[in-house]
Amino acid sequence: MDRIRCAIFTILLGLCTAADIASADEAETAWTALRAGRHVALMRHTDAPGGVGDPPGFRLDDCATQRNLSAKGRADAARIGARLRSELIAVERIVSSQWCRCMDTATLLELGPVETEPTFGNVVVLREQATSLIAGARAVIDKWAGSGILLVVTHGANIRALTGIAPASGEIVVVRSGSGGNIEPVGRLTLD
Repeated sequence: MDRIRCAIFTILLGLCTAADIASADEAETAWTALRAGRHVALMRHTDAPGGVGDPPGFRLDDCATQRNLSAKGRADAARIGARLRSELIAVERIVSSQWCRCMDTATLLELGPVETEPTFGNVVVLREQATSLIAGARAVIDKWAGSGILLVVTHGANIRALTGIAPASGEIVVVRSGSGGNIEPVGRLTLD
């Protein structure tokens, strides 16, 4: 019985190591794409405790009615921005969901002026508009022709709908527009 447990442990350890290597490779691919420019970086807002969506009766024009960034979320956004600057990533344009937690994340990155882009609004809260929001987001990504990076700060559910990837708070999924309007994930960055 001990031999079987040892064999299972060895296999599981090997799988964990392989996953770590794949993550490192994926991160390196993402950094390479960011340095090259002409890609889109989809970033989930940083830590905003309180579950999914927003409290009942929230209003977009009143941050006090929404889920907002924690102190950790604010510090993480500043740290992520510092890391992107230290890596000399040429962020050419920044757009954000109009939700306060996204706008605050985008602003705290200190990478340049931030524009609101309603098509990156929260698809969980605006579920009846989800199809048109995602179509609009795909169009924004598909039209990106800048030489630098388009950085989009949005919600995890939006990134998942666009890429199939469910990002952690503050995670960046680097994508490029593919053939037929498909969005192709290039890599992921968790800047811890």
